[in-house]
Amino acid sequence: MQLKKYRNKAQSFLVEGAKSVLELLTSGYEVTHIIGSPSFFRDNADITAKFDSIQQIASEKELNRISALKNNSIVLAVAKYRSVDTFKLEKDELCIALDRIRDPGNLGTIIRTADWYGINKLLCSTDCADFYNPKTIQSSMGSFTRVQAYYTNLLEYLEGQRVLGAVMEGDSVHQINFSQGGIILIGNEAQGISNDLGSVVTQWISIPKYGSAESLNAAVATAVICDNIRRNNDQ
Repeated sequence: MQLKKYRNKAQSFLVEGAKSVLELLTSGYEVTHIIGSPSFFRDNADITAKFDSIQQIASEKELNRISALKNNSIVLAVAKYRSVDTFKLEKDELCIALDRIRDPGNLGTIIRTADWYGINKLLCSTDCADFYNPKTIQSSMGSFTRVQAYYTNLLEYLEGQRVLGAVMEGDSVHQINFSQGGIILIGNEAQGISNDLGSVVTQWISIPKYGSAESLNAAVATAVICDNIRRNNDQ
């Protein structure tokens, strides 16, 4: 399950760590295997009881051997992909679009950030990191169960939409009102928003700079933008 081609073939992905597995077990995902320590099943019997038929007890040594994490002596699980065939934004709904976000850790943190700010839909370019990459799942800290990701041709989807593109120089996010919803477009970690997608941006926005840092991490920038949008809309 570490390699995308095998995940896709099995239509399944790996979830590791107690918090993420517990989130998985209370979500709508179909879980096929749970391998955990005796203490995990004992301490979480109220949640794991209905999964008796797919449980397998393993020792700390066995769990560490099969885990992708440096230290995972508690539990891991395997679940089936959840199909996302259609994607629809409701009126006044906020959404985040990601242009070529390549780092699975960044993607997972953005998923977690979206969940924190009540944004449950992501639009991803087809060359973004894989939603089901183990590093993405781990970095999301369980938020992958509540955030839907749709991989598509962003240029075609964004045409005619209200799109706010995040750049180094644009209208300050401190003054943005986004009560009518729309799409926040975050660009590639190194190259920003592609020229093609720039053609469909309806407003360029930026985070005011007060120090000397050259740039912000894509996931950090997403969090700052989301916080300012929510704060301005609440005023």
